[in-house]
Amino acid sequence: MRSSLVESILYNPATVKTVSQESVSNSQAFQKPYLSMKRVMDIFMSLLVMIVIYPLLFPFIALAIKLTSKGPIFFRQKRAGLGNRTFWCYKFRTMYVNDAADSRRASHNDPRVTRVGFFLRDTCLDELPQFLNVLRGDMSIVGPRPHMLKDIKEFSAVIDNYSFRSGVRPGITGLSQVRGYRGPAASFNSIFRRYQWDAYYVRNISFWLDFKIMGKTIVLIFASLLSKNKSIPVDSPVIRQEKSAAKKIA
Repeated sequence: MRSSLVESILYNPATVKTVSQESVSNSQAFQKPYLSMKRVMDIFMSLLVMIVIYPLLFPFIALAIKLTSKGPIFFRQKRAGLGNRTFWCYKFRTMYVNDAADSRRASHNDPRVTRVGFFLRDTCLDELPQFLNVLRGDMSIVGPRPHMLKDIKEFSAVIDNYSFRSGVRPGITGLSQVRGYRGPAASFNSIFRRYQWDAYYVRNISFWLDFKIMGKTIVLIFASLLSKNKSIPVDSPVIRQEKSAAKKIA
């Protein structure tokens, strides 16, 4: 029996392009020096954030969470990582404690999200604890966003070879996010377009692409902070899509 998400979307198998896991392995065989340096960069930048940013923001965010809602400061959830291996992903808690946190994604104006939670989500500050995941080796700073296990099962039901995106470590930020694909994935198009950009990243991983994504992420965060907590727009293009790049998207 298909899930409610699958039943609510228009699924046209003819529009779904597939890619092989072998193509991931073959392309990354030439990327070993890059992947090693990427890990070194992840460790260095995570330590830098923990030393410089954490002491400035953690106390204020933790206090705001505790003063506005009951529950722990942090929220942890099992997510799918490299090779679809599961790991505990950490975030600042943005919702009131509820039983559906692991089974129902946050929706637009979700009543479960606290006032502070909306601000943290809009500015991506709720992701700060994930630098701990990066340091542990569960994640990278740049890569496809890790999904909760229920989402992986549902998305895989409508996108052939969806696990292709798990060929690299998941990231705190990714190409899909700076392309504007944030927030609820409630339609086939939103799921498929995110997958396309994630697959493009896996196929074209490079320092240049990583730095471009990090730069765009910083711009989006500051834009959100300067626009009176207005959320980063969903599905709005940020990185220009060149014709040659479009052909490479899976």
